[in-house]
Amino acid sequence: MLTLTANQWNLVYNVFSFGLVSMLACTIYTLVSQARVLPKYRNALVMSSMVTFIAGYHYWRIFNSFSESSEGMAVKVSGDQGAFNEAYRYVDWLLTVPLLLVEVIAVLALAKEVSKSLIMRLVPASAAMIALGYPGEISNDQNTQILYGVLSTLPFLYILYVLFVELGKSLDRQPEGVAATVGRLRLLLIATWGVYPVSYILGMGEGMASADQFVGVQVGYTIADVLAKCVFGLTILKIARMKSMAEGMKDDH
Repeated sequence: MLTLTANQWNLVYNVFSFGLVSMLACTIYTLVSQARVLPKYRNALVMSSMVTFIAGYHYWRIFNSFSESSEGMAVKVSGDQGAFNEAYRYVDWLLTVPLLLVEVIAVLALAKEVSKSLIMRLVPASAAMIALGYPGEISNDQNTQILYGVLSTLPFLYILYVLFVELGKSLDRQPEGVAATVGRLRLLLIATWGVYPVSYILGMGEGMASADQFVGVQVGYTIADVLAKCVFGLTILKIARMKSMAEGMKDDH
């Protein structure tokens, strides 16, 4: 059992609640915004809604897991039955991170061959990044944590290469303002994804994590999720709107 102060327990409880409602609100907003973009860009919004819906479901499970594993201010984190389940996050990321990358490609409406090439490289790399991070997350051995932290960084660097070098070649053909917005989108991706390794490092160390480490990791991961999924999804909507307007859609909504 890991004993938290009342403030720490309430902070984690409230940040999970914030993550849950953010995902649900963003899901509804992107779904009802379908009519505001041309049909060719609606797949990107559907994927954005899927990302936040999947994340909302997992935040509901995380929220319940935290409540059920708590006895007063103490949280069971041993990994046994009834303990707080960190695996929900990794199942969520394994599903949502590839979709986040496909969103970017879908909203740009690139040539079919270019889109397929980018997806075939980005999706496996993103899945490898998440899968390689999990063994380090659940380990209490610092050497194992470092090893898998480094291994999961390699596909992350490859993803950045594809996004900035390969995808960058296609931006010159985008409408005015779209290339700049996509540039900001990629920077948002780096900034938010950069929070994950910081939170991962906060949880590193021999033996069971301390209360401060546990709180830091959970708060860091949740804030990063909201930025990487909700803010990212709203930016995808903005790009879809910009492209729709550039292609003659009237702003009636």
